[in-house]
Amino acid sequence: MRSISVRVIGAVALAIMLPFAATACGGGGGGNKIVIGTKFDQPGLALKKPDGTMSGFDVDVAKYVARQLGYNEDQIEWKESPSGQRETLIQNNQVKYIVATYSITDARKEKVDFAGPYLITGQSLLVRADNTDITGPESLQNNKKLCSVTGSTPAQRIKNKYPGVQLQQYDTYSACVEALKNGAIDAVTTDEVILAGYAAQSPGAFKIVGKPFSEERYGIGLKKGDTDLRTKINDAITKMVQDGSWKVAFDKNLGPAGIPVPTPPAVDK
Repeated sequence: MRSISVRVIGAVALAIMLPFAATACGGGGGGNKIVIGTKFDQPGLALKKPDGTMSGFDVDVAKYVARQLGYNEDQIEWKESPSGQRETLIQNNQVKYIVATYSITDARKEKVDFAGPYLITGQSLLVRADNTDITGPESLQNNKKLCSVTGSTPAQRIKNKYPGVQLQQYDTYSACVEALKNGAIDAVTTDEVILAGYAAQSPGAFKIVGKPFSEERYGIGLKKGDTDLRTKINDAITKMVQDGSWKVAFDKNLGPAGIPVPTPPAVDK
């Protein structure tokens, strides 16, 4: 009788322990995911390849941060985050954070929080390689058609500072570049690092003209009020700069476009 009781107790104990053992064995895999927002169409920064993998400087920053938060690369789910949808994706909890050439502005800070900045660049112009009459934003006033992206900081700056320009707004920069290639527009405007990526993707087709006419501070967007996550991401960015991974990522992704490695900015504590 006693031996039966021991067997029963042992069976019950095993039944109780099995789910915990299964959880422990599988805890690092599929169930524990992090959703990160980025662009899918920006060569050198964030590009979704035909095989479904992601590449670019923003992607490498996002992966590094995820590792510091305890997630392996196979636990990342990428969510496409067009400029006009970024705040909504964060507010609706569809992403944990967004790394997507996301300029820190006061208007956006009313809706979301930012970690960083992790990169500083400036707005510039991309034209066809044979263009000779566009040299900067002032030369766009002469009936030139300029393309930028709906909801972007560059588009808003053109509206505010150069109201005479014929601004056309598309959903993505890749659509703007295609229109530039086809002659439907005369120039594309956004941040220099974005334009450089497109120029490098089509050697000899385009060129960047003039000097940058703004300062854009790229941050990582996250839920407003999530101070703990913001601190952790800031710590991750700082570590990425200090251990050399930031420079390696910039050289690998944007070096081919001919952009010198800038000085990494200090994060806003």
